[in-house]
Amino acid sequence: MWIYWHFHIHFIPPDFFFIEQTMQGLHLTADCYDCRCAPGLLLDPALLREFVLTQTRRAGLTIVGEKFHPFQAADGSAAGVTCALLLAESHLAVHTWPERQAVTLDVYVCNFTEDNSAKASGLLQALIAGFAATRWQTQRLQRGNGANGQTLALEQLTPHSAYGTALAPPLVQTESPFQRIEIADSAEFGKVMRLDGAFMTSERDEFFYHECLVHPAALSHPQPRRALIVGGGDGGSSEELLKHPSIEHITLCEIDPLVIQLARTHLQQIHRGALDDPRVQHVARDGFAFVMAAAQAPLADQLYDLILLDLTDPQAADGSTLAADCYTQEFLQACRAVLAPGGALVMHLGSPFHHPQRFGQLRQRLGEVFRQVSPYTVHVPLYGALWGMAVASDTLDPRQLDSKVIGIRMQERALADLQYYNENVHPALFALPNFVQNLGA
Repeated sequence: MWIYWHFHIHFIPPDFFFIEQTMQGLHLTADCYDCRCAPGLLLDPALLREFVLTQTRRAGLTIVGEKFHPFQAADGSAAGVTCALLLAESHLAVHTWPERQAVTLDVYVCNFTEDNSAKASGLLQALIAGFAATRWQTQRLQRGNGANGQTLALEQLTPHSAYGTALAPPLVQTESPFQRIEIADSAEFGKVMRLDGAFMTSERDEFFYHECLVHPAALSHPQPRRALIVGGGDGGSSEELLKHPSIEHITLCEIDPLVIQLARTHLQQIHRGALDDPRVQHVARDGFAFVMAAAQAPLADQLYDLILLDLTDPQAADGSTLAADCYTQEFLQACRAVLAPGGALVMHLGSPFHHPQRFGQLRQRLGEVFRQVSPYTVHVPLYGALWGMAVASDTLDPRQLDSKVIGIRMQERALADLQYYNENVHPALFALPNFVQNLGA
């Protein structure tokens, strides 16, 4: 074991006008435990160098100097590595503790000429993922003005844009066999859940997403009885579907049982008990494999009136996600095979502004499988953007139902406790701005 310490000094120009700006920066640290990466990454300075330099450059930070120093145990065997990168933006320090399967990380960036906070956050997340930490603790310190003791959690929408909100210390921060799961309190959103660093849902804004994912298609269907939800482990989409009295059975196919377990404990304000409703059958299986198997020999009495793809994004900033296969044409064709006559599939398409290519490609892909594709949009506060969704079917077209018909069906079904969706919102959802209408048309 050894003790490590380091200095960093930034000289501030004597011009008073700039002092307040130059003092500001972001300092991030992480203590990573039970790292399941290859042992060489903790012992070999060459392997560590390749990994650290690659992730730093991917984050968009500028390396101006480096030092990698290997340590030896008393018997001469390798005992860990300390590295420091000098960055034009400030520095990165990494210390490996192979005897404890631990790593400590330190990232600091100045925000003088531009805000480098998203780059620093992205680098820290990439390093934690690369070391395959099972448990980790992070600290976030705002240097200069505005320090508030909370973590500004950022999600990279594109390589050039990020959105975030301040989070309190996490209530949950763990690694399942499938992904990193975090749940934390926030001032504006209540409890927030993130998967692999991406915002999924929150107590106070979940209705924007879940009501709009479920009700346009469910109310357009005369009497939905059976539904399949792929993903949706927070229970929000199940809770909205169960408001329709005709629903008899929901298959909730969530690959990660830990998401459901943690949602039961921490996200009651989102699922409101729906995860334990007897009409909800839990299937802990990869959604792609489940649907592909069901499509091989679909039984008439086991077809679905509605399929909701309540998935993570198909691609994150550092590569594909768990849900990538569920956006393929092959998968969508299998979904069509297990839809009952008159049934519909619903999925989100991403942000038409930040992800126009994805939005257009998915819309086209749906059009190659289904006869009717009805894209629509809703602003989701937690995602920081206008978000795209679509209803796809061979016969059902939600755009053909006006507000009067929707209002009648809402009364007949006694739909209550809705905070976003109503009979007037329904047609408005499908009124697309020109730039959205042209994507994938």
